Amino acid sequence: MTLLPTLTGVGRLTGDPELRFTQSQKAVVSVTLAFNSRRLNKQTNEWEDGDTFFVRGTAWERLAENVAETLAKGMEVLVSGDLRTERWEKDGQKHERPALLIRSIAPNLAYSVAKVSKDAASQQGQGGQRQGQQRPQGQQQYRQGPPPADDPWAVDQQAGYSEPPF
Repeated sequence: MTLLPTLTGVGRLTGDPELRFTQSQKAVVSVTLAFNSRRLNKQTNEWEDGDTFFVRGTAWERLAENVAETLAKGMEVLVSGDLRTERWEKDGQKHERPALLIRSIAPNLAYSVAKVSKDAASQQGQGGQRQGQQRPQGQQQYRQGPPPADDPWAVDQQAGYSEPPF
């Protein structure tokens, strides 16, 4: 069995995610990502762009729907997935290009703010697609009650500290 190389990196979406559905109603999203290297020119003390690698990324099912709902053109993202080669024939000519099967993707929080919430399928313990469920809008879901006794991030005003105790 041949393993595909894995790409993990920071890239930028060059367009809005394109969500569509297969005939069997599986969600699939396509995004074009640009990865580039920047380096500091020590003579001019300015940043210079190096080579750019463009790749078409694809995500499936619930991840696809979440990508389409969350990400937009121009966002910097952290992405991980399997590199592969797409091949097709058009007008008698064979073509190929690199492609990325996305396993994980998220906005880079150095340049954006995210309000995280579980999608409807996760809240109901379902796997795969949402099956017609809509994502809850608005506020993040918070756990009720006191934090666990061994939670290092707990805040204890009575003990006199308002930050984690380390």
